[in-house]
Formats: sequence, structure tokens, C-alpha cells
Amino acid sequence: MEEEFFFESNEDAQRSIERYEEMIRNQDQYFFDAGAFEYIVDFYIEKNDPVKALQVVDYAVLQHPYATVFLVKQAHLFTLTNSYENAFNALQKAELLEPSEPDIYLLRGNIYQNTERYAEALNNYEQALLLAESTDEILLQMAYVYQSMGDYESAISYIKLSLEQNMENQDGLYELAFCYDVLDKQEESIKFYEQYIDTDPYSYAAWYNLGNSFHKLNLFEKAIDAYDYAILIKDDFSSAYFNKGNALVQLDKYEEAIEVYKQTFEYEQPNADTYCAIGECYEKLEHMDTARSYYKKSVKLDANMADAWFGIGVTLNFEERYFESLHFYKKAIDLEAENPDFWFARADAYYKLGQIDESIHAYEKVLEYNPVDVEAWLDFSTVLYEQGRLLEASETIADAIKNNPDATELYYRMVAYLFALGMQADALSYLETALKSDPDKHYILFEYLPQLQDNSAIIDVINRYIK
Repeated sequence: MEEEFFFESNEDAQRSIERYEEMIRNQDQYFFDAGAFEYIVDFYIEKNDPVKALQVVDYAVLQHPYATVFLVKQAHLFTLTNSYENAFNALQKAELLEPSEPDIYLLRGNIYQNTERYAEALNNYEQALLLAESTDEILLQMAYVYQSMGDYESAISYIKLSLEQNMENQDGLYELAFCYDVLDKQEESIKFYEQYIDTDPYSYAAWYNLGNSFHKLNLFEKAIDAYDYAILIKDDFSSAYFNKGNALVQLDKYEEAIEVYKQTFEYEQPNADTYCAIGECYEKLEHMDTARSYYKKSVKLDANMADAWFGIGVTLNFEERYFESLHFYKKAIDLEAENPDFWFARADAYYKLGQIDESIHAYEKVLEYNPVDVEAWLDFSTVLYEQGRLLEASETIADAIKNNPDATELYYRMVAYLFALGMQADALSYLETALKSDPDKHYILFEYLPQLQDNSAIIDVINRYIK
């Protein structure tokens, strides 16, 4: 039996869902008008049930074979379930019925984009642009394609075109920031956002992105001003509070940063990143118990928060609880095995515990992952020197100089090791190089080996460079 049902009001629309489900239960056939079917399909899409939505569309296509809208919805649902071939077939039928429907080309462009067929995606988006009344979202999709192709300059052009049509599009503002970031063009980014703010001074997203660009150029005071404007416009903007906190940290304003970080808790659930950031501020203030409590809160929320595990280790190290700190450094390294800071701290803890072999292994890891860490080279060579491994210490500094040819302190340290090895001529040669580079740092030599102050050959060379 067939029963007719016509879509007249919201109440009817709601009832249409019940009637549809009754039809399925009874394995019957009712007739629904196109509007009712659209409502039912959208209801299941919103419920995130594409399988049921697709079933409704199948009925709709049978009852309304010339309604393009259902073929487009069918294609959309096939896309959600990765049935691209079926989606293409549905779009082909829709195009035959109504070739001027922009959604056909937009959806086909999406499929090509998802399957990395970028040229075909762009062709379809171009077609959609010609037909659609509102094109800002299409332009943004084209920008995404160019991003996927690694062509960020073109992506920027399309995002700007999109924003010209819809200045309220927050996604466009954030994507633009991302592209400028990838291209490392913060000055251009600043220029754009300042012009944008001249036109729309109440855009919190523009102020926020302007702040981020200032931050990346280490203009922290300006960044804070921009974040403040973003917060003034949108007082629950937790990301702006968080980034303002980060900028305050860069200015060593740790008490202020803590207050700003804590303000984020008024607008969102506390998260591991914020707890960790607060922990770091208390650590810098040498309030180690409080720092440790925040680091623990961080790892309780996210056991993969390597920086927080590391932070716990740092607070214990400060209290000379070196053995305990090693446990937490290991947890951090298990999560981020190539983080040189974690290995450096571990190397130092092993050294303080007199576990020299373990310390040497950890220093080797530091320098494998960060060969431009001059301090690590110096500390590592010191450990070797103290073990009487003078030749290895000098070879280590030779490697350090290869990786850091402009670091004067390495040359001064080499002078000390070569003198200790009895290689005076080589030592004086390195001393000349160091003095040419930075004569004021010659005190480093005597800090390390005070007895060299009595060496007339060294004093003679130094006097030639020191006025």
C-alpha cells in the first residue's frame, strides 16, 4: 500500500521521520515529497549515520528520479563512506539532469582532492566558481589544494580572494597564517593582518594571528599587545591567553605568565600543555615543589607529555636528588628519543652520580642529535679530561670545532688540552686563532686551567692582541 505524506511545517517535518521509520519497520512503501525526504536525509547525516541516510536517499531517488538534489546527496554520502566510484556515477547522472548545479563540481572536486588528483580537483572547482553565487568557500578549497601541492604562494592568493568576499571567515585567517609561517614570511603576514584590522578592527582572529607573527619575530611586547586586543574582543579566547603567557615567559615575566595561563581555566578545561607551562614558570622561579605539582597534573592528564616528565626530573635534579631524576629523564626520553635536552640532563645526572660510562654515552647522544650545542661539547670533553683521557678530550673538541667553527670558546678550550698534552706549538696556533676571533674571551683559558697564567709563551701571545 502507498501512503502520501506532504511536507508542510516543522511539526510535519519531525513527523516525517517517525513515518519513515514506521515504513521501514512495516516493510511498506509510503510516498514523501522532496522536502520531507531532504529533512529525513539531513536528520541522519546530523546523527552521523551515513548508512541510514544513504538508505533514505535511495528511496528518494526512486520516488523523485529527476531531483538533482538527491543525486548530489547520494554522491556526498558515498564520499563519506569512501565509495568514490559510486559517488562519481551519481554526480554524472546529476550533471546530465542539471549541468548548472555548482554542488556537482564542488563535490567532484572534493573527491579528486581526497584522492590527490589535484589538477582535476582544481578544474572542477573552477567550474563551480563560474556557477556558484557565493564563492568564498570554493576559493578556500582551492587554496587547500595548492597547499597540498606545496604551492603556498598560490594558496595565499586564493585565501586572500576568499577573505575579500567573506571577511568573517576565521578559517581563512588561520590558513593564511599557516602559509606565511611555512614560507617564513612573518613581515608579510604582519603587513596583511595590520591592513585587515584597519578594515575590520573587531576581528579577534586577525589580532590573534598578528600576535603570533610578532611572537615568531621575537617582538614579544607587540605580540602581547595584539593578544590583549584579541582578548578584549573575545574575552573567552583561551588560545590568546595561552600564547600571551608564552610571550610573557620569553620576557622572563613568570609570575604574570602564571596568572595568564590560569585564566584559560575559566574558559576551557585545564589541559596538559597549560599545566606543563605553569610548571615551567614555577621551575624558573625556583619554586620546585609547586613546579613539580603542576608537572604531575600535566602527566596525569596526558601520560605522553614528555616535557612534563622531564620537568619533574629537573626539579629533582635541582634538589640534588639525581638518582630519582634519572627515572623521569628516562620517561621523557622513551617518549622523545631524539631530544638532545633530555639526553643532556641525563648525562649530567649520571656524571653527578659518578656513573661515568653512562654519562659519556648520554653525551654522545646529545651531540648526535644536536652537534651545534657548544656547552654539551665543552661538558663532554671535561668529563673525558677528568678521566685522564686527554687525547679523547682534544679529539672531541676538534669535532666540536668542525661543527661550530665560529665558537671561540672551543678554540680556547683546545689550547688548554693541547698544553696538557705537551703539544705547545699546536696550542699556540689555536690560541692565535681564538684571539683573532675574540680576544676578550681569553679569560676562559685561565678559568679552566689557572696554571696557564704562569706560562710566558701564552702571556706573550695574549699581550700582542690585548691593548
